[in-house]
Amino acid sequence: MPTISMFFGILIRMNWKDMGQHKVPHFHAFYGEYEAVFGLDGEIITGNFPRKQFAFVKGNPDLLSVRDEVQGARSAGTETYIEIC
Repeated sequence: MPTISMFFGILIRMNWKDMGQHKVPHFHAFYGEYEAVFGLDGEIITGNFPRKQFAFVKGNPDLLSVRDEVQGARSAGTETYIEIC
């Protein structure tokens, strides 16, 4: 699974073929021994994450822009390719 972002010791990974298990667009966050699956709304779908690191993930501007781009494409009824820098 490719790492798309790293900040404050948190790794964010996303696999575009991973829709079977969770049924919604999501990403995986890793911090030490913690792992959680987050929806693009920033809420935890499964797993556990420390409160402080959860706040960092939920408020990360790069991840918020991905969420906005995906939601815009969905409302327009089109697919989109997301570039994350």
